[in-house]
Amino acid sequence: MKKNTSNKYIDKFLSIVENVGNRLPHPTTLFALFALSVVILSWLVSRFEFSVVHPGTGEIITPVNLLSVEGIHRIILNMITNFTSFAPLGTVLVALLGIAVAEHSGLIGTVLRYLVLKSPPKLLTFVIVFSGILSNTASEIGYVLLVPLSAIIFLAAGRHPIAGLAAAFAGVSGGYSANLLLGTIDPLLAGLTQEAAHIIDKSYEVNAAANYYFMFVSTFFIAAAGTWVTEKIVEPRLGKYSGNVEAEEIKPLGKAEKRGLKFTAYAVLLFTAIILIGILPEDGFLREINTGSILKSPFLKGIVAFIFMGGLISGIAYGIGARTIKNDSDVVKGMNKSMETLGSYIVLVFFAAQFVAFFNWTNLGLIVAVEGANFLKASGLGPIPLLIAFIIISAIINLFIGSASAKWAVMAPVFVPMFMLLGYTPELVQAAYRVGDSITNIISPMMSYFALIIAFVGKYDSKAGIGTLIATMLPYTFTFFIIWVILFIIWFILGIPVGPGAQMFL
Repeated sequence: MKKNTSNKYIDKFLSIVENVGNRLPHPTTLFALFALSVVILSWLVSRFEFSVVHPGTGEIITPVNLLSVEGIHRIILNMITNFTSFAPLGTVLVALLGIAVAEHSGLIGTVLRYLVLKSPPKLLTFVIVFSGILSNTASEIGYVLLVPLSAIIFLAAGRHPIAGLAAAFAGVSGGYSANLLLGTIDPLLAGLTQEAAHIIDKSYEVNAAANYYFMFVSTFFIAAAGTWVTEKIVEPRLGKYSGNVEAEEIKPLGKAEKRGLKFTAYAVLLFTAIILIGILPEDGFLREINTGSILKSPFLKGIVAFIFMGGLISGIAYGIGARTIKNDSDVVKGMNKSMETLGSYIVLVFFAAQFVAFFNWTNLGLIVAVEGANFLKASGLGPIPLLIAFIIISAIINLFIGSASAKWAVMAPVFVPMFMLLGYTPELVQAAYRVGDSITNIISPMMSYFALIIAFVGKYDSKAGIGTLIATMLPYTFTFFIIWVILFIIWFILGIPVGPGAQMFL
């Protein structure tokens, strides 16, 4: 009875969040209003001669007035490039061109049926969340492929598609700081941490695997937590799906489909072999030319190109084997069909891109980050409360600045030296930052792929808006925060290294 009462209150709270959120204008209109508000706010703040000092460079940061003549010119002259250079736009369009061929040929539908027929139902949610976390090594895969794919899988299994979408999104974005593998973000953050550490110790070095042990263990806790939230909170709240999207029919594979899968397997093996030949040898052609690095290689940096080629090659191979693709026109038709479904997303991205660009130009995000960091530094809290407060501030700032490296570039010069003086390593501080940076990704409109996720949700619920997505993902944010903070505190108390050569204490 107690449990039912608790669930009732949770459901009531999330319903309020959803109702309030859905009373907001259409997401496209909302981003347009955000952009306009930033312009007005930049003028207002600039009139008070407000400024902060950048903790890393000592530069005086002041608000930039976009209602000035120079600001208006900048808005006009950069409107097109704001849109065309918006990172998720090209990523989505290019990746989906390849994936569309795989879908049009019938490969994705066949694989989904096979997956649903062969996977134990009890493990389906865990596998999806876990796969989302692993996809963070090349995050575009998770957002562009796994999130919509998981919705289709859930629907095919007779479950609510938005629950599957939420589970994948929680893993991909909410579990951003957990992984079994290193990604491109690891050396980037380590470099910023090392520069901040040099304020105290010029010889201090931070390696790219600085948080690997903590990330590795976190993977299993976050995957389990995401599974629990999906099955105990999100899915019961969504109830039975009654939308217009029909589930893939789950039936045994026919001879043509099995032949198509064999052709696909051969093609994928060949494609994989070529990639391995390019990255495994020290002088592999897919490694970074000057250093031979894999982390900075064209393979990881250009992972979207490999998604496109992988989808194209596997889709064509399946189509030839299953005889669903007879000529080049069938391939082009598949690509055309995917572009037709992205019209609303492209319109939304135009206004979202203007908003993000305006926000960056005005320095308002940077000012919020610096002021929040300075407040936390002056709080006088002890090590554990300060680390927890630091995680919370990082999570809040993440709602304003989506880039993990941009936030850390501002915060590291303040907090890394401060904790070093208290006897704690820069690697520990970086681990705490990554926890905070991760947990609010799934509820932050500033997150680059947030608009895309809204579009995916809208496919299954035409009445869904920002409120629907935030209400659906809030339980993950709260649960991940609790689990990660408890794990972090235990890790801290036990003094376990957070990564190879990265001790807890100096």
